[in-house]
Amino acid sequence: MFGYNEGSLSGAWKSLLSEQFELPYLKKINTYLSEQKQLGKTVYPQGPDVFNAFNHTPFDAVKVVIIGQDPYHGPNQAHGFCFSVQPGIAVPPSLKNIYKELHADIGMSIPQNGDLTSWADQGVLLLNAVLTVEQASAGSHQGKGWETFTDKVVALLNEERQNIVFLLWGSYAQKKGKLIDRNKHYVLESSHPSPLSSYRGFFGCHHFSSVNTYLRSQGEKPIDWASVS
Repeated sequence: MFGYNEGSLSGAWKSLLSEQFELPYLKKINTYLSEQKQLGKTVYPQGPDVFNAFNHTPFDAVKVVIIGQDPYHGPNQAHGFCFSVQPGIAVPPSLKNIYKELHADIGMSIPQNGDLTSWADQGVLLLNAVLTVEQASAGSHQGKGWETFTDKVVALLNEERQNIVFLLWGSYAQKKGKLIDRNKHYVLESSHPSPLSSYRGFFGCHHFSSVNTYLRSQGEKPIDWASVS
């Protein structure tokens, strides 16, 4: 059975989200994913990778949240982190623009590597609003229930933690902003880094330096954004 393999979710995330897996909407997602597999559809990421973002960024270690839409839908791209691709895979257009802004903002050399796991391991939760997708069909699993699950994730962070930086790029991510208490957390918004919208405010947003300035002000270690290079 393909499913989402809830057993791959570990640590505090597992205990905090355990009751969600008993609710009808998540059982419905699991049934849907299994049916897609039976129909011969290819779904990304692979089942064990669906919760990678959570397992690399424990609940109590989250410093920054970046919210994407849904996984990349090409072979060997998605591995459970928004905007990130597996090692050895060409850097996608939105991530190229993220790197361009990093270069302009903090002088970081532009990497050829698109694997952002090193950010996740430093406390950057790379959260897609929708956690699975059908091959070659962007947005195909939107509206299946994942949005309810990731709303719960954001709500938990909002309620149980404080002084997290939320980066909301584009209207899709900004919809989650209604769940965030801006008196407790630091929220930065801009257009999406996609080539279609990056020129409308993402370029020049200086979010990466702003994140680190804020983290230092809270006595937290800044993110080494250049760790991907």
